[in-house]
Amino acid sequence: MSQRSILRSAWQFSLGRKAIAKFAPEAWLIKFTQRAHFEWFRRNQNARTGLVKDRDKPNSPASIAATGFALAVYPIAADNGWITHEEAMQYTAKTLRALSVAPQGSEREGVSGNWGMFYHFLDPDTATRAVSPKFWDSELSTIDTALLMAGVLFAGSYFTADNTEERGIRHMAESLYARVEWDRFVNDKQLILHAWTPELGMWEPVYRGYSEALLLYILALGSPTHAAPAAVWDAFIGDAKTETHYGQTFIRMPGMPLFCYQYPQAFIDFRGITDGVNRRLGFDYHECARRAALAQHGYAVDNPLRMRDYSALDWGLTASDGPGGGEKVVEGRVIDFRWYSEHGGPEGFDDGTIAPTAALASMPYVPERSIATLRHWLSERPELFSLDLGFVDAFNPTFDKAKKHGWIDSDRIGIDQGPIVLMMENHMGGGVWSVMRRNAHIRRGLKAAGFTGGWLSHD
Repeated sequence: MSQRSILRSAWQFSLGRKAIAKFAPEAWLIKFTQRAHFEWFRRNQNARTGLVKDRDKPNSPASIAATGFALAVYPIAADNGWITHEEAMQYTAKTLRALSVAPQGSEREGVSGNWGMFYHFLDPDTATRAVSPKFWDSELSTIDTALLMAGVLFAGSYFTADNTEERGIRHMAESLYARVEWDRFVNDKQLILHAWTPELGMWEPVYRGYSEALLLYILALGSPTHAAPAAVWDAFIGDAKTETHYGQTFIRMPGMPLFCYQYPQAFIDFRGITDGVNRRLGFDYHECARRAALAQHGYAVDNPLRMRDYSALDWGLTASDGPGGGEKVVEGRVIDFRWYSEHGGPEGFDDGTIAPTAALASMPYVPERSIATLRHWLSERPELFSLDLGFVDAFNPTFDKAKKHGWIDSDRIGIDQGPIVLMMENHMGGGVWSVMRRNAHIRRGLKAAGFTGGWLSHD
């Protein structure tokens, strides 16, 4: 009987599950959780293209951002012995090949993107734009392309062997990144636009102010072929200001969903490196994220809106699914329950929806709190977790008090599963960060943004 079969048997009994959650060593418990989320990616990647579905529904399109996370998740799985190095290499080559050969252009259908950018959602079978009626008319997304390219660059820096297969991976990674025309999406105010579609052209919204777009701007600045001008960084974040919540002073992202503090740092190690904003404010972006996580944890403990079950062990608000249904009276209060939304706190929209990825992907920032929550959920909320899929996307105890644990999502979403794997790996030993620190494009982008010090000083 395999170790995983024994574990599965133990997990099905309450006593075994509680013992595993409460007494297993921290490192083992982290690997146990990572492995389950890796299995989600293995089950939801297209066998032909390698593209990863947005969510685990039969008719789900592929998400290029989820695919970017997968390009790091598979090597992590190989490093931990869940698959072989050969299997990780084959998956990576298959995915990069599908992205490389899929046609690009301005047509409405039959292309993967335009100007090197990719559509947010692709048909997983063809790697071309997800369009109605099978899916919906997807947009060419700059931030989702950035998340994809972060995974592409990770692959190019991870597979370093001098053999035909790994040289091919490096070549495809370099080509995919080099063809992205980041500069085309910079407007006259030196800000990067959100998106483009053939139906509407360039969309007016831009990324300005602290957000997950830290990653987007650094990748745009690091391009060897189509770099955004250096002025974009200051236009994007140069006037950042701090706020103080629950004793923590940090740069606030509007709405305060935790994903904006996690996505860039899943790939880039901001510890000890500083730009002009950091030097002016006196802390780096890693410390900023740590303080934001502490503030949100403090918000859950304080629970000013009196949401059910918020506590030091049940916390974490970010962009996620929600129960939906609109306004509902709960204990004399009217709460607007939404479907997918950006949840946040201490300031932001909050309908009582907790997303496991918010607390667990904060592990490099607040490890003691994240580990305590992980143990609690595995022990006391087993319905949230599957050995083969990881945690559900979200749950809401406030929504339905008739049920012991309230509303529980039936879905898992790739862009929430991926950060759990990557951030746990970074917490354990900086695995993703150490690979990305070697990447010349990441280093170039950081230096163009004015970052100095720390690991960036060592060439």
